[in-house]
Amino acid sequence: MIPRTEHVRALEARLETNPVVGILGARQVGKTTLARTLADRWDGEVTFFDLEDPRDLARLSEPSLVLPELRGLVVLDEIQRMPELFPLLRVLADRPGPPARFLILGSASPDLSRQSAESLAGRVSYYVLPGFHIGEVGVENGTDLWIRGGFPRSYLAADDGASFQWREDFVRTFLERDLPLLGVRVPSTTLRRFWQMLAHYHGQLWNGAELARAFGVSETAVRNYLDILTDGLVVRQLQPWFENVSKRQVKSPKIFLADSGLVHVLLGLESMDEIEGHPKVGASWEGFVLDQLLTHLRLEWREVYFWATHAGAELDLLVFRGGDRVGYEIKRTATPSTSRSMHAAIETLSLSRLDVIHAGSETFRLKEKIRAVAFRHLLTEVE
Repeated sequence: MIPRTEHVRALEARLETNPVVGILGARQVGKTTLARTLADRWDGEVTFFDLEDPRDLARLSEPSLVLPELRGLVVLDEIQRMPELFPLLRVLADRPGPPARFLILGSASPDLSRQSAESLAGRVSYYVLPGFHIGEVGVENGTDLWIRGGFPRSYLAADDGASFQWREDFVRTFLERDLPLLGVRVPSTTLRRFWQMLAHYHGQLWNGAELARAFGVSETAVRNYLDILTDGLVVRQLQPWFENVSKRQVKSPKIFLADSGLVHVLLGLESMDEIEGHPKVGASWEGFVLDQLLTHLRLEWREVYFWATHAGAELDLLVFRGGDRVGYEIKRTATPSTSRSMHAAIETLSLSRLDVIHAGSETFRLKEKIRAVAFRHLLTEVE
């Protein structure tokens, strides 16, 4: 068991100031375990409802009678199964005090997002729980984390084979059980093919027309598939940054699978040798480092951007920190160097600095405003 102390403290701070706190994250990412840790540390009464448990559903058969009587911390796990609770939570959150704090857990689905946005606006603070981070498992275990991904049961499996099998089972269960329970009516076989195709597009620009031709459906249909997987927090869309400059800029998002372990299982890559020999090895490492970097910076994917022009200049990540613009490039090489693209990004975007995160062992300055930062030094050198 790996303690997730930083997440526990962040959630405790939010519960002090918000009547309702939501933990969102992909299935099996550790939301329930984290909630039980919070419950164990809570000073006062705790009531836990698992809305996948028929016994707890029975206890909540009359929620308007049960929930108002509770005090302390009330945990509602898998709340998307009872969207009718959101209007009631709004009323309970507005009580003086209030006498209870509510911790709601769920996969980010269209139902969950829409219902909570309509009912709990201004009353809920959402916290997106990522998978394991190198700060939790140790930088020395970064390669294992990259291969297996950050899902706790995948990372902590007895060996690579067991981890691969867990991820394969996760994909099947997610498509065949979890999405239908959220109201998704697209056949699981169709979404599996689409998800596998996205693994081959991992780190590339979204091209709906090309994917639509490959599937023999409309662009609207493949966009719907993309939104389904994005809402399930298993796919991420990195949005482009563009502004009024003379260069023609890219305005389509980049597509990343949310976990490197899922990239590898959908590509059929079980071992390091297989990953190293695959054409997507660089894209896989880029997505992994991006995820680790954003978790370290306490940023979400919706808060950052990439930048690219049709002439070929690009920047992997653009982050706004205070009044500064900071750029990041990710290179799976031990000998990073500068490029015309980096200088174009610094000049065009007025970057205060640009860090090149690389796979080597040393951190050093490349040029004015440009540093080469070894991935192993990410936690100590990047802030």
